[in-house]
Amino acid sequence: MSKIKVVVVDDSALVRSLLAEIINRQPDMACIGTANDPLAAREMIRELNPDVITLDVEMPKMDGLEFLSRLMKLRPMPVLMVSTLTEQGADITMRALEMGAVDFVAKPRIGVSSGLRELGDEIVDKLRIAAKAQVRRLTTPAPTAASGAGAAAPAASRPFGRLSTEKVIVIGASTGGTEAIKEILVRLPADSPAIVITQHMPPGFTTSFAARLDSLCRISVSEARNGDRILPGHAYIAPGGLQFRIDRSGANYVAVVEDTPPVNRHKPSVEVLFKSAAKVLGPNAYGVMLTGMGADGATAMKEMRDAGSYNYVQDEASCVVFGMPKMAIQAGAANEVLPLLQIADALTERIRASGGAVRHRI
Repeated sequence: MSKIKVVVVDDSALVRSLLAEIINRQPDMACIGTANDPLAAREMIRELNPDVITLDVEMPKMDGLEFLSRLMKLRPMPVLMVSTLTEQGADITMRALEMGAVDFVAKPRIGVSSGLRELGDEIVDKLRIAAKAQVRRLTTPAPTAASGAGAAAPAASRPFGRLSTEKVIVIGASTGGTEAIKEILVRLPADSPAIVITQHMPPGFTTSFAARLDSLCRISVSEARNGDRILPGHAYIAPGGLQFRIDRSGANYVAVVEDTPPVNRHKPSVEVLFKSAAKVLGPNAYGVMLTGMGADGATAMKEMRDAGSYNYVQDEASCVVFGMPKMAIQAGAANEVLPLLQIADALTERIRASGGAVRHRI
């Protein structure tokens, strides 16, 4: 079996050496080149044709984001961001993912040598996933909720009118999920049913992710806080490094955010959120499983379906990584398997048809 070919791009000689060492210890991958700036990397990519590259943000001659933007327009390929700035400026990470980076690893600010070695397993796992990811050419962004205000609203973005507060949309995602979640949320009207979301993401990044979505969407988007009422017109994102589930308090649904152990090696875990939806929401839930590696949430999504929810799973062609959706399908959890850009319309039309929306009487 051929090895995964990796090119490392970083202005630090120490980091280049450490990453090459970590990669070359793996039987299934090889570091075929290192570059200290994007211009050298460009030539190396042309000559060596790697399967995946690691990319720093702060580099001489051209910063990593500018290089990433050019790369994804001219020669799309899997990119794993490895940079100190991805931790200090999580908004930079969101921009990198928006431009087409598959995933990111936050390089330690101090103790770089020991820190990177501790991150070795995470780095090589993410490189393996990235090497298999479906990447697409970066194009001009579609109009956002704000910029497209003068245009005719898509079907999914038309207001519901007075809707049932009982309905809740429950979303799970991992690799590639930040952009997939955005594509669904920007299409929903301001009076959408409440939305609860678990996206695999470490501490420090979900705040920026929520703020980015909040600036683009008609609904309000925030990190979930323990005790929050789950309200229509709002989306709640699981905080990185904590578990998030939904519970009932009297007539209300509430967020439970707690520091409990990882499930399926994840914290937050889709399994935790989906299990709570099966138990608490039953037929008032609409499940959505999006792109991601592994099987987190597949079993619990089947429990949701058995409890009466209606579930949508992203299809293989539109996934960055067809892992979690594939396992959900195999578990029998899917009512419908759809391309990403059809999910919001299908979801809202079903909510309207099933009585999730009630027309005002004249």
